Parts: sequence; C-alpha cells; structure tokens
Amino acid sequence: MACAEAWRGNGEILASPMGLIPGIGARLAKRTFSPDLLLTDGEALIVGLDGTPEGWLPYRLHLTLATGGKRHVMMGASQIDRFGNQNISCIGDWQQPARQLLGVRGAPVNSLNHPTSYWIPKHSTRVFVDKVDMICGVGYDSARAAGPAATRYHRLPRVVSDLGVFDFETPGHSMRLASLHPGVTVDEVRAATGFALTVPPEVPCTREPTAEELRLIREVIDPKNTRDREVRPA
Repeated sequence: MACAEAWRGNGEILASPMGLIPGIGARLAKRTFSPDLLLTDGEALIVGLDGTPEGWLPYRLHLTLATGGKRHVMMGASQIDRFGNQNISCIGDWQQPARQLLGVRGAPVNSLNHPTSYWIPKHSTRVFVDKVDMICGVGYDSARAAGPAATRYHRLPRVVSDLGVFDFETPGHSMRLASLHPGVTVDEVRAATGFALTVPPEVPCTREPTAEELRLIREVIDPKNTRDREVRPA
C-alpha cells in the first residue's frame, strides 16, 4: 500500500516499478486512485491492467520520457544514506570491492531527470548507512554539490521499507520518518538505521488498505500470493 501511494497524484506519467512489491503497488495505484498511470510490459509495450498491449514504446521514446521528467521509477537499494544517495553497484572500495552487485545501471539518469523512489524489503543498518560505498542514485547533497543542472529535475518522493515510509521533507533534505507501519515503533526504526534519522514529535501510522484494496491485491493483482516471498505477512 505504501508503495502504491508513491504514485498518488502523478497523473499521466510512466510508472516504472522495479521488483515484485513495487509492481503490485503500481498496478494497485492504477486500479484505484491513479488511473492515468502508464504501465509497460518491461520491454517495449504499454499495457493495460490485464496486460493487453495498448501502445508501442521503443527505447528511444522511453528515454525521451525518462529524460523529460515524465516517469516515476521505484528502484531498490543495496545501500542508502541520509540524503538519499543510493548504491546498487558494489560493497567496499570501488578499486577492490568485497562484493560486486548489479552495477550503476540507469540510476544516475533516473535520479537526476525524474522522480525516483526506493523500496527496501529489509530495513537494517547494512542498507541504511551513514555513507554509501558508491553513489549510483544521486542524493540531495550530491545533486546540490553538482549545481543547478543536477538539481533542476531531481526529486526523491519517498523511501518505503518493511518498517515505515520515509521522505526528505526537512530543511537540509535529510531523511525523515514520515510514517510507521502498524506495530512498528520509533525505537525499532532507529535501531535499524545507521544514521541519525529526523523523527517528528508525532509520527502517523502508515495508511492501511481498504477492504476493496485488499480484495484487489489478494484476488486480482497477486492471487498467487507472491508478495509473501519478499515480505512475510504480519
């Protein structure tokens, strides 16, 4: 539900969810409060809610949407820091990393040209770190240091984890706890975060799905319950 809310009010843009839970969230958003979202088959077709092709989206047009701000991607993160710098490339020193990961991929272009949110299925100090080992997705401090060309379209609407929802709505654009998932405490979030998180005096609870939204998730969007492979049910 928290992933779906990332696309609320986005209008007619390309929703690019990367991963199982963001994909369920994007389809739920389109079926409910964001009907104008454009979804793809992950390759070159714009598809409807049932997967029926509705349009042709070759790579050149996909890039036009991406660089023109008409896309909102939700990516994963092997590491993320307080300003939203994201790492999916390597763990350890770049010259001789301890672990080789996915690689930088399109993260810099995504984060500098259109809204970029993040989904992290297991919130821990290994992921929420004080400083990422390599910057792939660009955070607010890095964009600011790079100048106006980097900040013009840069926006990180939200980070969703299995513990809560986070944003960067602070004076210095450092990460803030926006809401707690049901049953999670502020102390639990702080203990699982490797940097000083901004926590407002009153933290709301993440909105729970309505009965109709639950029906859509369970019976229409994900009837085989694949979501439980990524996040265990409460």
